[in-house]
Amino acid sequence: MAEIRVRIAPSPTGSLHIGTARTALFNYLFARHHGGTFVLRLEDTDLARSSLAYEKDILDGLHWLGLTWDEGPDVAGGVDRGVNGPYHQMQRLDRYRAAAERLLAADVAYPCFCTPQELEADRTAREAAGLGSGYGGRCASLTSQQRAARERDGRQAAIRFRIPMGPVAFDDLVRGRVEIDGSQLGGDLVIVRADGTPLYHFTVVVDDVEMRITHVIRGEDHLSNTPKHILLFRALGATIPQFAHLPLILNPDGSKMSKRKSQTAVSDYIAEGFVREGLVNYLALLGWSPGTDEDVLAMEDLVAGFDLEKVQKGGARFDRERLLWLNGQWIRRLEEEDLVDRLRPFLAADHMIGRIDRMPADEEVAALVPLVRERLPVLGSITETAGFVFVDDLEVDPALLVPKRWGRQTTLEGLRAASDAITGLGEVSFEAEGLETALRALAAARDWKPGDLFMALRVAITGRTATPPLFDTMVAVGRDRVIARLERAVARLEAGSTGTG
Repeated sequence: MAEIRVRIAPSPTGSLHIGTARTALFNYLFARHHGGTFVLRLEDTDLARSSLAYEKDILDGLHWLGLTWDEGPDVAGGVDRGVNGPYHQMQRLDRYRAAAERLLAADVAYPCFCTPQELEADRTAREAAGLGSGYGGRCASLTSQQRAARERDGRQAAIRFRIPMGPVAFDDLVRGRVEIDGSQLGGDLVIVRADGTPLYHFTVVVDDVEMRITHVIRGEDHLSNTPKHILLFRALGATIPQFAHLPLILNPDGSKMSKRKSQTAVSDYIAEGFVREGLVNYLALLGWSPGTDEDVLAMEDLVAGFDLEKVQKGGARFDRERLLWLNGQWIRRLEEEDLVDRLRPFLAADHMIGRIDRMPADEEVAALVPLVRERLPVLGSITETAGFVFVDDLEVDPALLVPKRWGRQTTLEGLRAASDAITGLGEVSFEAEGLETALRALAAARDWKPGDLFMALRVAITGRTATPPLFDTMVAVGRDRVIARLERAVARLEAGSTGTG
């Protein structure tokens, strides 16, 4: 097989979309599986909406996902890597002009002088005659004299590509045989605007030709564009790549994924604390199946097993709960030191905004890892799960301090007795097993249900009714702080106050 060359060509007009990331991943997996080349280029001809900030977001997001490319810009505004550049379309305008001149010389394209008013009048007339809204060919057969006359009148010409009638057929690697008739393509296609700027359908084909792309793997929403592109490939005398159109990513209700109903920016998932292994794993399963019962797949597993024949035709519904489950699986697989490194930025951010009172040392976070690893759906939930360890002025709701089967007086008695029992253990014996033994003995001696005592302790020490295992949590908080929090809880109950301490 000849060298496989694929590409991802995002437009820097918005943040990296989850759909673009999935398409990039499938291209990456296909290239790596076959030992091919993965190209990144940027379709930045929309000057009004393109920005360096969006370009950075896209490149940084792809790098974060681990999708390294062989050709293209490594960083936003940086130097290109590869012999087929430049990889920004705005730096390739001379290539598009040259290709357009070739098509004009071959008379498969022609200058179009139609004004917006003429185009609208033609559209209205065609619709009234039941002929559809496509271009009617007003400028398709102008003589050289007629063109010259329009130029003398000061009209600027766009360039239209002649769309021949008849079927355009291709074998899609996902969808099988596809055939669309030229009459359904909207008439002759504008490939260069009157101001000289080239349009997407033209630039994408010129770039794919010059970059020797062998396989175009993209979303199903491009399926109707493919016949136009095939006709342009033919007109340019180029080899037509193989096409594979991926199923759309859908909202849970089956509608096309949109910002209005779903979280679509990859940067939002990063900020929330999803790990790259979990997000990549989930994106790979959006429309592709490994053919096994195994769901938790590392990048090397995905590369080894990736096959376009296993890509489904139907839309892939985005299931956040499944993503969270997979993300949790990957958090549990991280080495302790790696997990501490990844948690640090989230703790630092929460410290900055005052959700925790101090930035913990790595050793303190490492001590928490065994307690929280199983409870973290995302890294960003570390403060919600265990932030009480790093809070000096703990907020406790006195109403929560009193277990359902206890009254205020029993709770006061329980907290005082527990504080005495913990104080009696001493610093050396302050460990989970010793705490559990002492406090269960206390409950038995007072004829209390252990669950009631433990709930009162949990709220007094953490401010919450649900935490990691109580006795390990107490060790993480520390003996002196546990005793101090119990004393403050007693004081609150005695005063009937909701103050802090």
